[in-house]
Amino acid sequence: MTHTAQEYKKGQPRWCPGCGDHFFLASLHKAMAEIGIDPHNNAVISGIGCSSRLPHYMATYGMNTIHGRAAAIATGCKVANPDLEVWQVSGDGDGLAIGGNHFIHANRRNININIILLNNRIYGLTKGQYSPTSPRGFVSKSSPYGTVEDPFRPAELCFGARGHFFARAVATDAAGTVDILKAAQQHKGTAVCEILQNCVIFNNGTHDSVYSKEGRAKNAIYLEHGKPMIFGENNEFGIMQEGFGLKVVKIGENGITTDDLLVHDAHCEDNTLQLKLAMMEGPDFPIALGVIRDVEAPTYDESVYQQIEDIKTKKPYHSFAELLETNDIWTIE
Repeated sequence: MTHTAQEYKKGQPRWCPGCGDHFFLASLHKAMAEIGIDPHNNAVISGIGCSSRLPHYMATYGMNTIHGRAAAIATGCKVANPDLEVWQVSGDGDGLAIGGNHFIHANRRNININIILLNNRIYGLTKGQYSPTSPRGFVSKSSPYGTVEDPFRPAELCFGARGHFFARAVATDAAGTVDILKAAQQHKGTAVCEILQNCVIFNNGTHDSVYSKEGRAKNAIYLEHGKPMIFGENNEFGIMQEGFGLKVVKIGENGITTDDLLVHDAHCEDNTLQLKLAMMEGPDFPIALGVIRDVEAPTYDESVYQQIEDIKTKKPYHSFAELLETNDIWTIE
């Protein structure tokens, strides 16, 4: 059965005009339609924040939970009903501050959910405080002289928690966003998708280098498994390994050809190179977009059910009544 994006839409989105949430919502509707899972077999779980209004605009099951607890509810949802496709939607504050503990343990457990991290590097709903991803020196209402903290890098946090899937897209890049959402759904286990977006009111321009198509051509690289790492407005640049690090080279200079470039391996269990790619930043390096890591591993939900079945075969009882009859029974007259 084929579906249309319209089948997954509900209500009138209420975000600021130009907010990245509008762009992402449209991409999620389109991705779900292309994936083809019926609306009633999807569940969208969120915490608190601007982005956490998203379940209200989905014609699926949904739950707007409390601050930072989306991953906990999503985990319970998946274990209780493994046939549901579970999508967790969190902002950088909701997902990595109060929800940071749940984020790392969801990755460690490898529960089969899709975690969408909408990263605008600011608390928008509470009116402009710096968030866990705001850069050092960032001036905000809660750091008027500039924050003196270093930020979390979502990829680094995911990889450090033994995450098996990490992808990145820009909210204004519909095609790129749809691609990673579809890849996340295909992955068995925790799939983290970082979406770079601007908050037009409190942090507009934070991702300006890649927010336009022209900017992405200059400042981003789209990684594809099995393909050489090429980027640039005319595909004139590439990435090579230099010692234990990476370097940007110009194809054609000093005899360099595409055969000299690194080939992306998203399925490599050793995440050393994948993490280096995920951590690249300008001005010396492009920002990596696309699926950066995608490695198979046992999932928490399947393992729980398998454990239950294994224990059942070893026990002489399979219900509470049988348990009572297993032990000595006597009658009091």
